[in-house]
Amino acid sequence: MSKEVSRLVEAVATGAIDRREFVRGALGLGLSVATIAAVLQGCSGEEAKAPPAPAPGGTPGPAPEPELGPIEGELHIYMWSDYIAEDTVPNFEKEFNCKVTLDTYESNEEMIAKLQAGAGGYDLVCPSGYAITVLKHLDLMEKLTRKHIPNLGNVAPIFTSTVFDPTNDHTVPWQWGVTGIAYRKDKLPTPPDSWALFLDAALKGKVTMMDDMRDNIGAWLRYRGKSLNSVDPTELAAAKVDALAAKVNLRAYISAPVKAQLVAGDVYAAQLWNGDTMQARAENDNIEFAVPKEGAAIWCDSLVIPKGARNIRAAHEFLNYILRPEVGASISNFTGYGSPNKLASEKLATPVPYPSEEQMKTLEYQQDLGAGTAVWDQLWTEIKSS
Repeated sequence: MSKEVSRLVEAVATGAIDRREFVRGALGLGLSVATIAAVLQGCSGEEAKAPPAPAPGGTPGPAPEPELGPIEGELHIYMWSDYIAEDTVPNFEKEFNCKVTLDTYESNEEMIAKLQAGAGGYDLVCPSGYAITVLKHLDLMEKLTRKHIPNLGNVAPIFTSTVFDPTNDHTVPWQWGVTGIAYRKDKLPTPPDSWALFLDAALKGKVTMMDDMRDNIGAWLRYRGKSLNSVDPTELAAAKVDALAAKVNLRAYISAPVKAQLVAGDVYAAQLWNGDTMQARAENDNIEFAVPKEGAAIWCDSLVIPKGARNIRAAHEFLNYILRPEVGASISNFTGYGSPNKLASEKLATPVPYPSEEQMKTLEYQQDLGAGTAVWDQLWTEIKSS
């Protein structure tokens, strides 16, 4: 950890600066959102709040939810690129007479930096799970008014009460997926079933792994039967050995842009998300997806309403709208990812079944690494620079 980062972490831990100042400084130093989330979690010092004391003569019920008034005439959405069906926004605009502006970003860091700066005027954003931790600590999310989202009941139980939003107060699940292996079946007739694929010298120059610390190191931890959230020094040392052994075979560390290389046949196999794999398959049906037998990462992105959103009712109407079965199915049919909406999932052109109880034993959500994040950052630097 650099001296600048150490000083920044010490400042937020001692209260010399507030969390907003910390995030602004951390992003300026190039820290990842995952790292920032871990530091905020470790410095929070928050304790669970006790429920309110019962009022004399009875127990208090939940506070009544606010009335949001009529739907506004505009809505501003900020989300990942290539992450919404082409007809989702036009159909919403037509039905609700509401003009939608859709801007896109390529990283959680970019999104949070913009919200932190107070720019954009967005009504909905689409963070990944660990980014929700940062937004929560910065108090940058509005609480949902659930009575205006009756379709929340369509969300599959597996995607409710997540580690990032255990009380379901701030998030509506958007898409879910798994990080596995995309491969060309015409180049690899035997479907790969293990992360060991990337250790095969016969594939040198024809395979890639993601340029992502958590996914890359996590894969090698799973390869050895360990948790992809491990901070054990011995386990991380073994993961480094495997990562370096694989590195000599890699064409590159690359994430989503590898799709074009898979389509062209320049790459035979790549560590990739299942949705991006399906997008590539739409251009070349020789592309398939496999989840290694050792296990992998599962994730779920969500829509949230950022603090200070101006078009609150329109945001709620959009959240309820995308939870309609036919709308949710249309979105996932376009993105290639699974739908957290259990009714939409049943309507997908290419079904993306929810993980079975047995599969969930090997699939893990990426979680806060706490103080171990700095160790991971150093390990990833060593792997990439070796």
